[in-house]
Amino acid sequence: MVTHENLLGGPPPTHLPDDPEPRELLASGTAPAEVAAKYPTSSLAWAQLADDAFVDGRTVESYAYARTGYHRGLDALRRSGWRGHGPVPFEHEPNRGFLRALHALARAAGAIGEQEEHERCTQFLRDSSPTAADTLS
Repeated sequence: MVTHENLLGGPPPTHLPDDPEPRELLASGTAPAEVAAKYPTSSLAWAQLADDAFVDGRTVESYAYARTGYHRGLDALRRSGWRGHGPVPFEHEPNRGFLRALHALARAAGAIGEQEEHERCTQFLRDSSPTAADTLS
């Protein structure tokens, strides 16, 4: 992987390690609840649960699933050297579970009227990855 010097002086992008098993199981049609039970640290599984619940009108469940995926993602980011800010590129596929969970948390927070959380998560998503903010919105 080629890395470039950050001319803006900010932290380098964080790239989570690949964890293909949950992604492959979800792609093959395995129920997200089964994937989350087998891989509870997978933000991607929790994000999928949040998306499914939201589509079904189960907004509070979506919020809870998204919050779980978000916190699992924060744990993974910290283990990867992230220090609370800086780019988390959507282009790096292993980052997408966290970014999807963050988006789902913002969406569900807005839906239940928790405006401050909605705004904070929306801005955090945009600051982490403008591409994710544009793609997931």
